[in-house]
Amino acid sequence: MIVKILKGFVLGLIANVLGSYLYISIFSKESVEYTIEQGIEKGFIGGIIALGAILNLILFFFFVTKKIGKYQKVPQYYEARGVLLATVIAALAVLYFEF
Repeated sequence: MIVKILKGFVLGLIANVLGSYLYISIFSKESVEYTIEQGIEKGFIGGIIALGAILNLILFFFFVTKKIGKYQKVPQYYEARGVLLATVIAALAVLYFEF
């Protein structure tokens, strides 16, 4: 049980980092390192983290509605809990960087 939650937590953190990287690389004209440095300096790094957490939503619904066969649904609730925990950590990071 703990291993499944930890698996979801790690995947949630990876999804958040990947989402932040994708957001920066798509919408920023500068490099990723420069954008992160400017985000920390100017105070918009919390917004980048929050937008990166959108991938956690997709990962959460993947774990809740995972299908094995054509009609069998086998939800993975413990992994979904881990993703929620990663999302809460991201929300706390947003609060820390914004205030």
